[in-house]
Amino acid sequence: MSPNRHQDLSIYILPGRVTDASVGLQEAKTAEQLGFGAVYLSERLDMKEAGVVCGAVSAVTDRIHIGTGLIHPITRHPVTIAAMAATLQQMSGGRFVLGIGRGIGPLAPSLGMAPPTLKSLEHLVGVLRRLWAGERISEDGPLGKFSGLRFVDQLSVPPPPVIFGTMGPLGLDLVGRCFDGVLLHPFLTVDAVESAVKRVRAAAEAAGRDPQSVRVISTLIVAPDLDETRIDIAVRARAISYFQLKGLGEQLVELNGWDKDILEKIRSHSTLAGKGMADTAMSRDKLVDASRVIPDEWYAAGAAIGSRDFCVERARAYRNVGVDEILLHGASPAEAAGMAEIWGAS
Repeated sequence: MSPNRHQDLSIYILPGRVTDASVGLQEAKTAEQLGFGAVYLSERLDMKEAGVVCGAVSAVTDRIHIGTGLIHPITRHPVTIAAMAATLQQMSGGRFVLGIGRGIGPLAPSLGMAPPTLKSLEHLVGVLRRLWAGERISEDGPLGKFSGLRFVDQLSVPPPPVIFGTMGPLGLDLVGRCFDGVLLHPFLTVDAVESAVKRVRAAAEAAGRDPQSVRVISTLIVAPDLDETRIDIAVRARAISYFQLKGLGEQLVELNGWDKDILEKIRSHSTLAGKGMADTAMSRDKLVDASRVIPDEWYAAGAAIGSRDFCVERARAYRNVGVDEILLHGASPAEAAGMAEIWGAS
């Protein structure tokens, strides 16, 4: 018999780059057996297209929720996003969560597309909900000009919740105004996450919404009882992929109150010099050497490395500042089995 499902503990499948996304099907089945409440998939525009993988996951699972964390909205027309999400919601029996974000921004020029804006994302979430409600849309807005845009066949289950991946103040305000939830970026400290929770709740209240109706999901990179080689790949190299990126690195250190001078030391490392997005230019094991530049305090305050009990304690620290759901990252479902086993214990 499978354990009870933890509504507030979820996990990523297929983290990072992959060459065989079918591996994620067994990971999802394992997560369901272990009692995780949801699995999330971060889309990559090569061998990890979200609609395909999430559809397959819905076919091999029965109870676990399935989320995108996150899709790249500028690569799809709004009606295509609406169709993908509605199909997944119907196929899964109401278990799908649509997560969207702005992470494709640095790649936008190579795609010949403009980066998404907060205004276009606000327009998008409204268009999606109106399409799912059966409304015919004729208007000119940030997403473009629509003339009779519609969604003919309607869902027989409630439409999927739409969450936004963000951490900046304006993005958090947008979540409070119009999204069903927020997916916070990894490597935020407990204090930074607490500030984000307060900002989202305040924005929701100002918009006349129930602040508690907006779900706050905090991503925590974990390495429970992993050896040093796995810690290097699951935590340290992943950290480099974040801090090395201009804009993202600055935002993380500012929100956490860390030393910005460290970013220049990271980016000037011999293995990273001249690399725009390091983890697309080289395999993750090649990022480990540069990760030694990151202070130990950053790993201690922004991730969870240690025994399963210690990692659960770290996760609960985030839960205790008002977070609704902890999303584990880095470790696979099998590697995080011990955390799932003791999560519900008082």
